[in-house]
Amino acid sequence: MRILSLLFASLFLSSAWAQTGYQPTAENLTARKTFQDDKFGLFIHWGVYSLLSSGEWVMNDRQIPVHDYEKLPAFFNPTAFDAKAWVSMAKNAGMKYITITSKHHDGFAMYDSKVSDYDIVDRTPYKKDVLKALADECRAQGIKLFFYHSHLDWHSPDYYPRGRTGQNLGRPDSGDFNKYLTYMDTQLTELLTNYGPIGGIWFDGWWDQQAGDKADPRKTKLDWHLDRTYSLIHKLQPATLIGNNHHVAPFPGEDFQMFEKDLPGQNKTGFSAESEVSQLPLETCETMNGAWGFNINDRKYKSTKDLIQYLVKAAGHNANFLLNVGPMPDGRIQPEFVKTLGEMGQWMQQNGETIYGTRGGPVAAHDWGVSTAKGNKVYVHILNWPDKQLSIPALSGKIKSARLFADKRPVKISQSAEGIVLTMPAAPADDAIDTIVELDM
Repeated sequence: MRILSLLFASLFLSSAWAQTGYQPTAENLTARKTFQDDKFGLFIHWGVYSLLSSGEWVMNDRQIPVHDYEKLPAFFNPTAFDAKAWVSMAKNAGMKYITITSKHHDGFAMYDSKVSDYDIVDRTPYKKDVLKALADECRAQGIKLFFYHSHLDWHSPDYYPRGRTGQNLGRPDSGDFNKYLTYMDTQLTELLTNYGPIGGIWFDGWWDQQAGDKADPRKTKLDWHLDRTYSLIHKLQPATLIGNNHHVAPFPGEDFQMFEKDLPGQNKTGFSAESEVSQLPLETCETMNGAWGFNINDRKYKSTKDLIQYLVKAAGHNANFLLNVGPMPDGRIQPEFVKTLGEMGQWMQQNGETIYGTRGGPVAAHDWGVSTAKGNKVYVHILNWPDKQLSIPALSGKIKSARLFADKRPVKISQSAEGIVLTMPAAPADDAIDTIVELDM
């Protein structure tokens, strides 16, 4: 603990205080490009809350006092956890990175923290560091590892004054917020020094202290000192990408922008009313049913077709797709999720060329679908078949040829200054997921 504190203090004092003039390093810029190329990742929400089978917000939703919630770790013994199986599942699904909860809002660390004993090694009968096992396996299989980390903390007495959530949990009505921020940054130091190269830190919970100022949605009641935390992370690992699920325009020092359960530029779920789509790499996250953490009553499973189409739409909106699973208390992932991910992987094996390494294409998203682009190729993804002919806006440059990506059959082109008409050789089957037209420019 003493050594870690000295390390943190040294990094804190030597790092550039403000990220206002943040200039990403060459390593960071390369990591950003690779992140954009990867396109598809696995989100994992897992913690002692899975024991209650009601999602990751159960402590807040049921108003479980801290001293009662602290009893849960004694029952958490995920003997069926298999890091190799998890990473293999992600890899077989065509995913290139994994983002896992290192600490969610309940404050419980899913790794061996030395600054606190409120963690999986010190408080559970399992007594193993699951993040260490996962980090080792990710390196072995060539999958990048990101850590989700919660800004807010319903357990810490120093998270005070409290924000919009976590009320009536039996914590004292006093605390030292600056002490809490030092605690948070010290835990981040642990994660970035003990687990090898980390792809990114995925923050959540900033919104808990949002001031509700319509004129300035980025204003908070308390100062999160993002400059300090971001500078620390970039000092420890310059290539590590920082993203924050704050639902507002990005702050200086952030390296990618995420959108919760929505595509960039949309606000169907109500989270993104104050978001502004930036020039940073983009990511959208979504659940496979309705919950992030394990919920035994949630049977709202999304179909393989719906999830593949969401992945395609995300790519067309120039964003990655981070798809979530909430493992069960024993460490197994629900068979319904495993099955769907396997089917998505089969599709990606056949069609991944039109997704990986692409950017949002020159044809804007429409009800019928989206486009992606890579090099001199444009891929037109028809998700909602209109009819045998598809009209798209005029493109800069001449189309040399057009063909169906699946079987290379030619597609007839009529190109003029007013627009382009693609005439398909045949209508697809009713259950078609994505009819892809490959244009050579």
